[in-house]
Amino acid sequence: MRLNETTRTYFEKLATMSTPEKAARYNALLNPATAAEAQRYLAANEPGRYSMLRTSVVPTMLKAGVGPNVIPSEAEATLDIRALPDENIPAFYEEMKRIIGDPEVKIVPIAMTRPTSPASPLDTEMYRALGRVANAMYPGATVLPTMSTGASDMAQLRAKGIPSYGIGPASTEADRTNFGAHSDVERLLEASLYKFVEFTWNAVTDVSVRQ
Repeated sequence: MRLNETTRTYFEKLATMSTPEKAARYNALLNPATAAEAQRYLAANEPGRYSMLRTSVVPTMLKAGVGPNVIPSEAEATLDIRALPDENIPAFYEEMKRIIGDPEVKIVPIAMTRPTSPASPLDTEMYRALGRVANAMYPGATVLPTMSTGASDMAQLRAKGIPSYGIGPASTEADRTNFGAHSDVERLLEASLYKFVEFTWNAVTDVSVRQ
């Protein structure tokens, strides 16, 4: 487990808006002495948040053999690795070799489609603008910086030193429950789309008038 500025701020603020039981758990992540138990709970009950804490490795494709009655001479597994922004990838591969512990197993990196890039800082005028707009449109709202476990083209921008922040549609709980991302009915309620356009417009104009 490793926290960066984004994930530390995320769990700190999430604790302030959660039930006492959940708040204690999120705060426990910030203390090395209590983090292990909190991690175990997240792994079993909140995998989305658990995955923000570490580089993950998931086998997504397996290939072996040419027939049902032939012992395979070789086998391949393709692993999907979601790396933390500060992950040393060559060192990570060496650690994988150590854990596998079999010289016959070869690790062959697939060409990376996105460059290694740091997380965007939170002390910027753009980030503050997003907070101002959020509070104007949703009074009393808490703005949480989230480290996505997916991928976007912002990696290329951050690698060039351009802080980048993703803002998604103003989706409601109904959107996420009934029309989840990458599901067979992925969609967004029309009313939510209007709010997203309004939010984007307000954020752009806020930054523009301050330049």
